[in-house]
Amino acid sequence: VQLVESGGGLVQPGGSLRLSCAASGFTFSSYYMRWYRQAPGKERELAALISNSGAFTNYADGVKGRFTISRDNAKNTVTLQMNSLKPEDTAVYYCNVRRHSTDYWGQGTQVTVSS
Repeated sequence: VQLVESGGGLVQPGGSLRLSCAASGFTFSSYYMRWYRQAPGKERELAALISNSGAFTNYADGVKGRFTISRDNAKNTVTLQMNSLKPEDTAVYYCNVRRHSTDYWGQGTQVTVSS
């Protein structure tokens, strides 16, 4: 299993970023996918998840209405569109898949929201 995130960076408050995760080594279309984030000094938290078909999504309260998770099962990618970013969104963002009770993680991508 390999998960490779991209798309992080520095953005001003109110700006947007689009994170992508390229997955390989498993049958992507069979699994829910998740984006987690970990802010400095805090525990890793679930930001968003999407079902294997893409029909069901769920979001943490702090990102509802601002973030959108989507997936392309033909390209084995999952995307997190982040709009109206706030300083409190600053964190390392991780792509995750839970397969056979084992969590797999990407290396993470840093998102910094600052003026």
